[in-house]
Amino acid sequence: MATARALAREAMLEEIKAAARRQLVENGAASISLRAIARELGIVSSGIYRYVASRDDLLTILIVDAYIDVGDVAEAAVRDKRGGVRAQWLRVTKAIRRWAIDHPHDYALIYGTPVPGYRAPEDTISPALRVSLVGLGLLTSADVVQDKGVTIPRSVHADFATIRAIAPNASDDLLSRALMAWTMLFGTISYELFGHLHNVIADYDAFFELQMGRAADLLFDGG
Repeated sequence: MATARALAREAMLEEIKAAARRQLVENGAASISLRAIARELGIVSSGIYRYVASRDDLLTILIVDAYIDVGDVAEAAVRDKRGGVRAQWLRVTKAIRRWAIDHPHDYALIYGTPVPGYRAPEDTISPALRVSLVGLGLLTSADVVQDKGVTIPRSVHADFATIRAIAPNASDDLLSRALMAWTMLFGTISYELFGHLHNVIADYDAFFELQMGRAADLLFDGG
């Protein structure tokens, strides 16, 4: 059972995170200031360091929270197995887009422009992989993708070793098309959220479904 001290600490950390998210919404991640948060919460500036070691430490907490949120969304969507793997892909991608639209600043924090001077620690790797593992789980399902025997450059084959470590049965052809589909997913979402399709696309819902259907053709019908 948590002690009163632990509960108070947790409550204060949640207040700090909430204040940081307000700064994130108002001025972007690069503007997050521990001093400004301390002023807002009515604590001395040195007191905030009892809860977070630095601005980068607080950024890491926000980044991990965002990855956990979108990971939860993707994992919940993939558990619905109706209609087979193609339908699962479409549900997962739609759920990720919905999360991004509902949490645009969190999306920008983890999939947008890097924060100047910030280097993500290893703490972020495991949460960040959750969404990718959902996709790889679909793509490595039995008899999903036909290997076209595409020629992969040696250097790219070597690069794929990192992904192959978590998807050992995936062919180079599969990994190549999976990465193409993944960049289609996040590229389509980013173009929508960051305004790059303004005055080009009016029906974003229909356009997204079209693009994810094309990605499914590439992945599950052999391209």
